[in-house]
Amino acid sequence: MLAEFWYYFRQNRGAVMGLVVFLLIVLVAIFAPLIAPHDPAMQVRGSFLVPPVWEAGGSWEFILGTDAVGRDILSRILYGARFSLFIGLVVVALAVTVGVIVGLIAGYFRGAVDTIIMRLMDIILAFPSLLLALVLVAVLGPGLTNAMIAIALVLQPHFVRLTRAAVMAEKGRDYVTAAKVAGASDLRLMFKTILPNCTAPLIVQATLSFSNAILDAAALGFLGMGAQPPTPEWGTMLAEAREFILRAWWVVTFPGLAILITVLAINLMGDGLRDALDPKLKRS
Repeated sequence: MLAEFWYYFRQNRGAVMGLVVFLLIVLVAIFAPLIAPHDPAMQVRGSFLVPPVWEAGGSWEFILGTDAVGRDILSRILYGARFSLFIGLVVVALAVTVGVIVGLIAGYFRGAVDTIIMRLMDIILAFPSLLLALVLVAVLGPGLTNAMIAIALVLQPHFVRLTRAAVMAEKGRDYVTAAKVAGASDLRLMFKTILPNCTAPLIVQATLSFSNAILDAAALGFLGMGAQPPTPEWGTMLAEAREFILRAWWVVTFPGLAILITVLAINLMGDGLRDALDPKLKRS
């Protein structure tokens, strides 16, 4: 099974590249304290807005330069990988857990329960995701924890709809009927019999939601509603640097590139997972 998955996954070269880049980002996040040349919060007096090493006035002490208060940008980007991956992991875990349970209930019991749940999901999906997340954070209060809760709530309707559709497709199959005749309870049918056969689309959606979570968290941080300074989160770094964009391009460019590369790598991985897990897309 694993060999077959890897065979189809590696056919997509972009997905393999995305996997390699993502693993490198994970390693950077894990070993950031060992790799980073400076403490991300350390302010070096007299080293304000130092350019990257290859520009005039640059220094090998600060390879990617410093920000407006003398903090090393490379160190903050390396530590920022920790926050971005942590945000993605927590948000996806929350969204998947709540979305799968609610989707299972809606798809299995149908009727009025299904109607109420799906109308609530339609209401959430009717709002632009970032706008709804902003409203929720404004109600809960600015901060990384509240931002993660808001983003998870915004993303979970996708898991509800996917799970519901998969459960409805599987519920009428012979193996489910046989388990029901054998006396399996509703909970066993939902979680032990049906759910394991609905995981493929959920895995792909979880991968894509991971990248969306990182983007939304960066957007909230940029707007001052997510992680708060001096946290080395990429969106917060962009917010702190926007007034220097014309005279110190590096303070904006490198955090932006970090977001771009991470999200692109995860999306490429998602494409490969879709190809490997969807039998309709498997190549002969």
